[in-house]
Amino acid sequence: MFPPLPYLEWISGRVEAAEYDLGSSDLRSAPHESDIVPERLTGLPDPDDETLCAQLADVYDVSPENVLVTAGATHANLLAESAALTVALDDTEEAEDSNPQVLVEKPGYQPLVLTPGALSARVDRFLRPARDEYVLSGDRITAAAMDDFALAVTSNRHNPTGRLTSRESLATAAEACREAGGYLLVDEVYAPFVGDATTDHAFGGVTGAGLPNTIVTGSLTKFYGLGGLRIGWLIASAEIVDAARHAAFHVPAVAEPSRALARRALHNRDELSASARDHLQTNHELLASFAAEHDELSGVVYPGSTFAFFEHEHVSGDELVEAAWEQDILVVPGRFFDQSDGFRVALGRDPEHVEAALDALSGVIESLSASSEA
Repeated sequence: MFPPLPYLEWISGRVEAAEYDLGSSDLRSAPHESDIVPERLTGLPDPDDETLCAQLADVYDVSPENVLVTAGATHANLLAESAALTVALDDTEEAEDSNPQVLVEKPGYQPLVLTPGALSARVDRFLRPARDEYVLSGDRITAAAMDDFALAVTSNRHNPTGRLTSRESLATAAEACREAGGYLLVDEVYAPFVGDATTDHAFGGVTGAGLPNTIVTGSLTKFYGLGGLRIGWLIASAEIVDAARHAAFHVPAVAEPSRALARRALHNRDELSASARDHLQTNHELLASFAAEHDELSGVVYPGSTFAFFEHEHVSGDELVEAAWEQDILVVPGRFFDQSDGFRVALGRDPEHVEAALDALSGVIESLSASSEA
């Protein structure tokens, strides 16, 4: 029933094996921490009695009944999709024979594309084309939606390009979904990736939380670099949260030590966010400078983003990725995002590491360009 997830299988072990890591997008200094308590949480105070659910409700300015804590964002997305499909089937007279439509953005992150099919949805795509600068369009959702539409899935920032969608555009997309009879799911793991906090909520980034018929997911992995905790969440209507909670009994639960450390992280989120934004700004500037130095690469480094999607004028994405790997440099093939001509570069590691990694990648690019011109 559940298909392989080729990207997650491909990336497994490569981060640890690479000398130069330009594949990891979470903001952290090292591939993995062996300590039980992550270094950035060591010595920080704990909250007195506030639950993690209550903390997240405060972060997103919603009620606790609108929050479900999950074992990471991948878990949250699975539960969100299951919940949306459950609600859709409950509203369908011929539920037993129904395979509701789920629309997923294209280009898009491969697990977002494959997981709905494992839940017996019929997966179709709506486009975010390069010629339109990867904009999220409610009109494209409307055009692609069928009578059995249940859910549209998008990411913000867009993975793999780094394009940030405004709350106004999310509201337009959510309205298109409402008119088509379904929900909008926004994977917001990269939404806090902004140079300056734009709001007191949602870790300072853009969020779709609170918009009608909208589900948002997030985690502590990308912005805070706390992937080892495996803490995520979904924010939605009480109906969706209840349906997701029922589904959660079928899959692994959140570990209590992780929940306790997540409470500590959110209790100290102002301090952690300030550190993350310094990291983010420095790495964004490094990525923008790298792109400006390479005329043979096409692609946009969107404001504030530490990851971007590029194409080389002479070689495919796979060819460049393989050439980089031969030099112990990890970048991600575009085929995992529906674009085999390109590759994603992500600057999650500390600035010293990624600066050296970009220098090494520049050498690979220059070598490929010279070989193509010979």
